[in-house]
Amino acid sequence: MSPQSETLLARRTAAIPRGLSTPLPIYVAKAEGSEVWDESGRQMVDFAGGIGVLNVGHRHPKVIAAAHAQLDAFTHTCFQVGQYESYIRLCERLNAMTPGDHAKKTLLVTTGAEAVENAIKIARAYTSRPAVIAFSASFHGRTLMTMALTGKVKPYKVGFGPFPGEIYHVPFPDEQTDADGAAAFAALETLFRADVDPQRVAAVIVEPVQGEGGFNVAPPAFLQKLRQLCDENGILLVADEIQAGFGRTGRMFAIEHGGVVPDLMTMAKSLAGGFPLSAVTGRAEIMDAANPGGLGGTYAGNPVAIAAALATLDVIAEEKLVEKANTLGDKLRDRLGQMARRNSLRCIGAVRGLGAMVAMDLVDGDGRPDGSLAQRLTAKAAENGLILLSCGVHGNVIRFLMPLTISDSLLDEGLKRLETSLLDVAGMA
Repeated sequence: MSPQSETLLARRTAAIPRGLSTPLPIYVAKAEGSEVWDESGRQMVDFAGGIGVLNVGHRHPKVIAAAHAQLDAFTHTCFQVGQYESYIRLCERLNAMTPGDHAKKTLLVTTGAEAVENAIKIARAYTSRPAVIAFSASFHGRTLMTMALTGKVKPYKVGFGPFPGEIYHVPFPDEQTDADGAAAFAALETLFRADVDPQRVAAVIVEPVQGEGGFNVAPPAFLQKLRQLCDENGILLVADEIQAGFGRTGRMFAIEHGGVVPDLMTMAKSLAGGFPLSAVTGRAEIMDAANPGGLGGTYAGNPVAIAAALATLDVIAEEKLVEKANTLGDKLRDRLGQMARRNSLRCIGAVRGLGAMVAMDLVDGDGRPDGSLAQRLTAKAAENGLILLSCGVHGNVIRFLMPLTISDSLLDEGLKRLETSLLDVAGMA
């Protein structure tokens, strides 16, 4: 750690609560594209993208130009006080680009958790039902409601209960062993017999690809059965696209891989190219269920963030980033597969994902999840100039969220640093 980092760490420790966890000792001074420079001037390749926020990269020129132009006009009025055309225009675009040809409406808010909270509020208002079903290993946020929905106790729920009631969890299907979600549906049947009448359930919320849970992919057959189950019982299907959306999986939205249309969709992260903005889009009649005044927020739909979002959507289309995600994902899976076949890297387990939303498991000699190795790898990678993130219930999954705009040369350099780091921590360098 550089002297500058040591000084900043001491200041951080004194000023910021320990609950805000940042395990990597990185203090960013500058970022551009898929590169970051720390306060000492050291260059790093970014394979984290602000946890999936930067599909168009750091400081994309068109995004920055749009934000600057909005800054020169106005920065805030509160949409409930002084409306602006750009809010309407972004909602129109999201209504048009999300799955389904039915009439839709969109609410803009600020964070992913806020989008999920509002989706649940809207679902309850429309159905007049209280219960919500979520899945094991899911992550939906850190507010009380979204923690209740999240299917992982540590570190998110410890010490924060009690949580809102009428939240139920069932197993998320394993794509390899439960391709049609039979185990999940068996658990749902048990849930409906033992704990909650399906006629009391307002919504089922599902990540088509789980983010924090380990990049677990929901099988298409499972999503199709889930859609049918919801239709049969008057339950709304909510797709949480906060991490998977806006081209990351090789489709604009991950739910498209399943061939189903959700009733409501939550979006955030890469919507605005690094600016805080989130959205709920859904069937018009459902979105209109809340009474006037029941939705909104002082900062919801900030005009600078909206300008950045409109430019971000332009960049995704103009630079064909949805298509590029598939090419990028193929290269990534191929290189990880090559590493896994090396005798010295038998610690690489499964490699999975859709498009450029790719993850690899790290395992011990007996094939068990090795969270300690993942922790050592992310630390060593940071030393070697590569920003990596781990995730998963056991903390043993390495997820790749590099900007979709990354160049081939920078991708290769990052993968070299990954391999060097992994050989180092696996004791085989």
